[in-house]
Amino acid sequence: MPTMRLGDYDERDGKRVWLSQTEQNNEVTALIDEAKSPEQEIAFRLGAQAGLRREEIASVTPNDFTHAPDGFLRVWNDYAKRGKYRETPIPAELASSVRTLAYNRNPDESIVSVKPNSIYRWVKRAAQSRYAATGNKGWTYLDVHDLRRTWGGHLLWDCGVLPAVVMSWGGWEDWETFRNHYLGEMSPAAAEREREKISFVSSDTESRNDSSPVFQPQTKFPSPY
Repeated sequence: MPTMRLGDYDERDGKRVWLSQTEQNNEVTALIDEAKSPEQEIAFRLGAQAGLRREEIASVTPNDFTHAPDGFLRVWNDYAKRGKYRETPIPAELASSVRTLAYNRNPDESIVSVKPNSIYRWVKRAAQSRYAATGNKGWTYLDVHDLRRTWGGHLLWDCGVLPAVVMSWGGWEDWETFRNHYLGEMSPAAAEREREKISFVSSDTESRNDSSPVFQPQTKFPSPY
């Protein structure tokens, strides 16, 4: 059964974690199911399904959903000044949870009304519960930033989103940081899927005098040109 992938940090102890999101073992869903309140559920989803940092999770308001295009969330670089922002896609279940929790609330107040450190502790407690249930030590390394890491890797390797688009949605401006700290290694399933996109087909050389076979790369998808 596919499980989370781990990677070493360069200059500190612990492990980077990329949770599995396969049909056989969706560890993101399992973590979300550990939430003890609607706010915790939304916090976990904002990290793992929208790629938000914990400071951003603690700052998002209902207006950030309603003022963005349908299916997107507006994430501000500075929630006090509200000058520059990015827009990132969100799943329908996250938008539904926000609408339910935000009902009769001030649309300018934070949806997750706790400090960023509290969100960190929520994730650590939920991860410890998963460790107790599964015995997988990888859960002991998980923290809130790994949810963002999982999201970025999932978009790139599992969904096939272009790296530049993932960086735009996640607010990454430095390619080296994104590549070295967030991408991780390609999963076996992603590697197999990418291999299946291209086949090298030999031409019919028997009908030619040329003894050298000719190989033509062919993709399974129509060319955009």
